[in-house]
Amino acid sequence: MQNLKIFCLSLNPLHENFIKKLGYIPVGLGNNFFSEEWLTDKTKENIASKNQFYGEYTFHYSLWKNDKINFNEWIGFCQYRKFWKKNLDSYIDNNFQSLDNLVLKQIPEEFNGYESIIGENFYVNQFRLSKFIKHNLRAMILKPSLFFNENKRTIKFHFDMMHGVGNLDKAIKVLNNKDKSDFQEFVNTEVSFNPHNMFICKNKEILYSYYESLFPWLFECEKIFGFKNLKGFGLQRIYGFLAERYMSYWFKKYTKYKILPIQFKDISDFL
Repeated sequence: MQNLKIFCLSLNPLHENFIKKLGYIPVGLGNNFFSEEWLTDKTKENIASKNQFYGEYTFHYSLWKNDKINFNEWIGFCQYRKFWKKNLDSYIDNNFQSLDNLVLKQIPEEFNGYESIIGENFYVNQFRLSKFIKHNLRAMILKPSLFFNENKRTIKFHFDMMHGVGNLDKAIKVLNNKDKSDFQEFVNTEVSFNPHNMFICKNKEILYSYYESLFPWLFECEKIFGFKNLKGFGLQRIYGFLAERYMSYWFKKYTKYKILPIQFKDISDFL
């Protein structure tokens, strides 16, 4: 008996059959027309108009606010070009059957002691030195140890480099008091996070607890950053990038988590 339901997010209506063949639930985002076979971020109470800034989280908001979870299985999320991989050793050929055999569809019994699954760590301190110099030379000059000590190149340093100096600090100032200091320490000491806003929860209660912590914070952040002056990908999607870092922190703090690899494969290749 299947014990996992995965929502697969896509921008392309032509992906429908492939998503269904994987046994996943198709979720359509963006301005394309999606049939009734798709879930979208536009039903009832929604923030779909913010999709270009929030990314996949406009769907998460709709899922939460309209209470669309009516099952007790594990709940997961993937994307049309990023999928949960069953194990590290699996290899994908350039055909759909290979992808179908590789992706996660069932939570194994040995995972029953865990409450969440997140992706393999993305290490922000291991870029080429030239990239750090190109994007954040001033910070490195002011703090020369950044040239030589990889452990100083933290999540905070990386966020400043890619999404605006000081923006993460500004956002943390309006985070709830329960998590403010712990999240501040997390981004200032950790050199990796779990990427792509992909996660799996054991139940609805854990998922909704995450949403109840995340969305009030993001709405407070809107008062700081707004929408009009968010130019370039690094700033335009700032709410999604903030959520990505917070996701890593929240699931590690509040759940017993398991790490699984993520497979990159665009299902548009099969069209």
